Amino acid sequence: MPVGPGPKAKKVDFPPDLAKIATRVKEKRQAFKEYKFGPLKDDALKTFFDLAQEYEALENFYRVSVSVIKEFFKLDSRLYLLCQDGSLELVCDSLKGCYPSKTPALPHINLASQAYGAEDSWVIPIRGNLLLVDQLPFYAKDQVIGMLELFPGEQLSEKDRFFFEKYANRLGYNLHIKIIAWQNIHRIRFINSLVADIEHNVIIPNISLSLYLRHLHQKINALKELQCLCEFKDQEGRECPELKAAQDRFRSLVSEMEADYQTLEQHYKGVSLFIESLFRASHFQKGHLVLRRRSCRVMSEIIQPQLELFLPKLSERNIEIDVAMGVMPDEDLPLSVDKGLMAQVYANLFSNAVKYTRRNLQGHKYLAYGRDLLKDYFGPGKAGVKFNVFTTGPHIPPEDVPHIFEEGYRGSNVAGEVGTGRGLYFVRNVIETHGGEVGYEPTRGGNNFYFVLPLVAVPERPLEAQLGAMS
Repeated sequence: MPVGPGPKAKKVDFPPDLAKIATRVKEKRQAFKEYKFGPLKDDALKTFFDLAQEYEALENFYRVSVSVIKEFFKLDSRLYLLCQDGSLELVCDSLKGCYPSKTPALPHINLASQAYGAEDSWVIPIRGNLLLVDQLPFYAKDQVIGMLELFPGEQLSEKDRFFFEKYANRLGYNLHIKIIAWQNIHRIRFINSLVADIEHNVIIPNISLSLYLRHLHQKINALKELQCLCEFKDQEGRECPELKAAQDRFRSLVSEMEADYQTLEQHYKGVSLFIESLFRASHFQKGHLVLRRRSCRVMSEIIQPQLELFLPKLSERNIEIDVAMGVMPDEDLPLSVDKGLMAQVYANLFSNAVKYTRRNLQGHKYLAYGRDLLKDYFGPGKAGVKFNVFTTGPHIPPEDVPHIFEEGYRGSNVAGEVGTGRGLYFVRNVIETHGGEVGYEPTRGGNNFYFVLPLVAVPERPLEAQLGAMS
């Protein structure tokens, strides 16, 4: 009995809203028919896609990318990615797994928009998503975000090379999305941290201004009462007998109000500086602290103004000041730093000094600050400046020391003092962003918190140039 033609495929109709996408689906379906990859390669792609969704961490995605190739095709491979400076770094291979950050690419690997052979390897460009390429943290020419090296290359047929080009494309699209996702996660974490720093360094200290304003209002009311006394005359036209005392009180109040004004002005300048340095648009755009370096004299422009703001609180707790700790007399070296962020570093250190300074064995209670020049600290010919803030009191417990610069950590010796555990973490973040180091050392009679900055001084650029460089 003759066999007739099989049933015709039923035509699928799509609504207008799906027409464009449906056309691309049809094109892709036809393309895969023409590829004729075969069961092994189809299974490799399906395995890659499944595991790419299963593992969220970038490092695990790197491992999946090279492991699928080795498991299905018995080939070794290396995965290279583009860095922000335009260079390639080796991130993972099937021989050792993931590599440390900034591991340079092997000498025979170059960034290219076309596949090429080199050193018995076949090297294929990894392309990202055209629509999202401007969201990457680096410039990707021709959408190339990395290279995939397969070896030995002699085992690859023309069909194999074509398949791995398609594999590299799918790897690139998935990698591109994951890079952006992790970049956004990092930015959200940074913004959350920055918001906490704003609360810790701006909002909470700003509450103290209400106390100064309340005192100032009380003094204004007292002046009004004195004004009445000064203008009062009895029925015979004689002046108030208390006029002399009122005049003395008047002069005293004027002097106190002038002091209050200077204090408020200092606070205003300090808060304004902190707001400017924490609310920069560049922080939010980049997802990390962006320094606005300017050459300034740290001792006179940063340390002393901050100390003056804390003098009333230090005085309330009977904490004396000693400036003999590592100070280089008559020498205020200019350093290239972010003045606003560095001012907050000292605000946090002095705030801790107010809270945690205690008497030493001799009964003294004081704060000392200063700095030392450290030759070759950052390498031959690369000097550092060590800035110290010492306070008297018991040493920090050894079990707390490794954690004191961690976010949210508060030691076991806080003695009921109010705090958030952000102060020293903020200090570490700012100093490390400057390329420096932070540390703590128990010393005779107390505790020394310090940081070391590279001795870098650059000519101050106009503010317009600084803003233009970040745009």
